[in-house]
Amino acid sequence: MAPDAAPPPDPDLLGESAQDLYENAPCGYLACSPEGLILRVNRTFESWTGHDRETLVGRPFHSLLTPAGQIYHETHYAPLLQMQGAVREIALEIVRADGSRLPALVNSVRQPEREGRPAIVRTTIFDATDRRRYEQELLGARRRQQDIALELQRSLLSGALPEGDALQVAVVYEPAVTGLEVGGDWYDAFRLPGEKAVALVVGDVVGRGVTAAATMGQLRSATRALAGTGLGPAALLDALDEFVARHDVGRMTTVAYAELRLDTGAVRYACAGHPPPALLQPGREPELLWEGRSVPLDAGVGTGARPEAGTHLLPGGSLLLYTDGLVERRSRPLGVGLDELLAELAAQRDNLPADLLSGVVGALEDDRHVDDLCVLLAHRPGGGAG
Repeated sequence: MAPDAAPPPDPDLLGESAQDLYENAPCGYLACSPEGLILRVNRTFESWTGHDRETLVGRPFHSLLTPAGQIYHETHYAPLLQMQGAVREIALEIVRADGSRLPALVNSVRQPEREGRPAIVRTTIFDATDRRRYEQELLGARRRQQDIALELQRSLLSGALPEGDALQVAVVYEPAVTGLEVGGDWYDAFRLPGEKAVALVVGDVVGRGVTAAATMGQLRSATRALAGTGLGPAALLDALDEFVARHDVGRMTTVAYAELRLDTGAVRYACAGHPPPALLQPGREPELLWEGRSVPLDAGVGTGARPEAGTHLLPGGSLLLYTDGLVERRSRPLGVGLDELLAELAAQRDNLPADLLSGVVGALEDDRHVDDLCVLLAHRPGGGAG
């Protein structure tokens, strides 16, 4: 022993014995047979659960669990214990004698037979009531934040879309059904000043929650303001680059922006890292517009001025802008989703615009989609003039 080291405390002076430490430990102790029958428990476990040890000894440990816990014990807990010799921090619920439930963290170690001693499973049970309460409070707070973000997003996306004899617009917006935070997908459609033309835009902000929703609102407002100055699609995306860099907001956002003349059907468009618009013309196969592409906003890649491209939307034709939530799935290549989009557009082409859009979305969306889904359809009625 080092000269300055204090001698170990005398257990007799502390009034503790090995039996006291076992019985009154700050966790429940169980000793079970390899088959899971309880052989011994401590007083802490008795007091927490209300079960007397006389009724516990000889009882299978899994019989103390909820029905879901018993299934988990059979399919995960017991096999892992058999294969690995130990399981750590397994969250289970133990049914007390009065029928209430004790949230618990369970740790078990299987000690093999040795020196004539039978094999045994030693288990510690920790009361996780406070942890469960904290998790529920945290979950509630996150849900409240989700509600705030969703309400902010909906308020920013609200507003009348341009309609008339020369144009029909339909929109589908659905937040992801998994996760607790909405994303930053947005859409917009508005008349350009002094021209028989409308601007169509769909964008996707990186990130989720209130910050993404607020960023979406800033970019949507900036797009409207810049479009009102007469900038074309490419120049508008260049200006958005400057806006994003100057205000340090929305970096790597993807945007599809198009301008449609209602009198001639002329379309100019540009995409900043966004999925290609889809074009459905009467009497023709649907197609994807792959030109006019460049990197996302303020991507940090010096590529010079952004390009744009043009096409014509014939009377009776439709132009579709959408976010990747419509076509992208983690389990397959993106090209598969794009091919499915074209096939569904062809199958739904005889429907009215709103029915066409809902039919396409209904056919393509995943019931468990993990990303927001935003789709904007602009239809030019047959023979209309703006």
